[in-house]
Amino acid sequence: MSDASIASRASDWLSLAAAPTFALAALFTGLSGPQDLLCSSSHASPMSGMTAMYLLMAAFHSPPWLRRLSR
Repeated sequence: MSDASIASRASDWLSLAAAPTFALAALFTGLSGPQDLLCSSSHASPMSGMTAMYLLMAAFHSPPWLRRLSR
């Protein structure tokens, strides 16, 4: 197997790992409650801050999964 082929396969697997990783990070962050109470002047909802950012990152990294599921 050539180095380019190995790199391509590794890249494919890495692209598939991103979306579930960010989705789990969003779940754990949302369940753990707001961590930035000292920095916030109001009561933060579980869907603000890092949770929303992780959900957006999971959405942006979902196309490899969508392509795989559409086959």
